[in-house]
Amino acid sequence: MSLAPRAVLVHRTTEYEELLARHGTHGQAAFFLSSRGRSIDEVARRHGQTRQALADVAAAVPLQWRQSRVERADLDRFLFGPEDVVVVVGQDGLVANAAKYLSGQPVVGIDTDPGRNPGVLVRHRPQDAAALLRAAASPGGTADELTMVEAVADDTQRLLALNEIYLGPPGHQTARYRLGPDAPGAAAEPQASSGVLVGTGTGATGWLRSLWQERRSELPLPAPTDPRLLWFVREAWPSPATGTSLVAGELGSGQGLRLTVESDRVMVFGDGMESDALELTWGQTVRLAISANSLRLTV
Repeated sequence: MSLAPRAVLVHRTTEYEELLARHGTHGQAAFFLSSRGRSIDEVARRHGQTRQALADVAAAVPLQWRQSRVERADLDRFLFGPEDVVVVVGQDGLVANAAKYLSGQPVVGIDTDPGRNPGVLVRHRPQDAAALLRAAASPGGTADELTMVEAVADDTQRLLALNEIYLGPPGHQTARYRLGPDAPGAAAEPQASSGVLVGTGTGATGWLRSLWQERRSELPLPAPTDPRLLWFVREAWPSPATGTSLVAGELGSGQGLRLTVESDRVMVFGDGMESDALELTWGQTVRLAISANSLRLTV
């Protein structure tokens, strides 16, 4: 007998809860903000709105289903199952935070603050949760398959991301490495820079787009479902030992970008989650490419 679906509600600590954790009480938090010309009322309102959305979504879960919750900070320790329906209650970025830990489970994005969030990934309202859960668990449910990017190191470490993967030095130092296509006989260029960014069509609304605009790149930005990635080198430094001829490009299906570390440490993290990063040292190699995994975002 197969298990009933499990609804996993993904959320994050609100700004109000962070203020209480720092200042102890509502009154002390309110005083702290008022002394700086700000009011706690708006922060408390958004907190209440988020908690109400979580309660509404939890109430919409069918009675025969199992149910669980996970906070953003605990995602790297949470075990998702194949029968899960993942319901992200919050901002667009929270969908990306959860995506790297999934392996094909359907995802429903619930916007807790319409008008404040762009709603690119959290496309639905709490009152739609019941219908969306049924659709997500149905074999004929419709979903957008959003392209993801992966980094695979030569020691088998692997990292997934929905928006982008960044490879660079810890702190504000310079990373040294060799960069080139992952193809037999392809030349690799020694470089010194502040890092390399490889992004998807979903990430083309954020960090990737800012680099694309800054470079005035003629490469077309991918759409979220396109099997295509763009990559850019940030602030490449020309010197007698390092070059700047390979600073941007595109990766399609079956193509990869190879980076070999030539400095003490290079950090590799996805979607802004520096706390869950790969750490590579001198001589290690990492390959960046389109992942075989995609995010199934319920329509």
